[in-house]
Amino acid sequence: MRLLSDSIEDFIKALMEDETHEIELRRNELAEHFQCAPSQINYVLATRFTPDHGYVIESRRGGGGYIRIVRLASTSREELLQSIYQRIGVSISASDAAKIVNHLKMEKIVSEDEASLMLAALSPQAVPLPLTMKDALCAGTLRSMILALARRRSEGVSDM
Repeated sequence: MRLLSDSIEDFIKALMEDETHEIELRRNELAEHFQCAPSQINYVLATRFTPDHGYVIESRRGGGGYIRIVRLASTSREELLQSIYQRIGVSISASDAAKIVNHLKMEKIVSEDEASLMLAALSPQAVPLPLTMKDALCAGTLRSMILALARRRSEGVSDM
């Protein structure tokens, strides 16, 4: 069974394919279209259209208000990896790490197989530790993976 959130996400992404890398929506109209509360639209935007997913959200409230979704242009592979590395910090949840890995896959920085291996290594089941320690280990592991990806390019190793 498809979740409403999945349907809203797919709808917005389909609109973006038809347009440029930027669209403007009205939250209330979108909520009416899906027969849901506007807060459901907010949830989808806040969780599925984040910088880690390659999007930026701009909004203006009021009668003529809108929500603008901008797909981030990947300037360069190295800049993207650097940006991700800096955002990871000292602790990251497995679900946030998975979003980053999926973004790397979408940008074709890692292959499907590489992404699967990365997700397995970053999963909470990989190491039996308390949750707070798992998030720190996950951050360190993901940062190491990002550095390895950056080195792979600089050493002339081909992608995939």
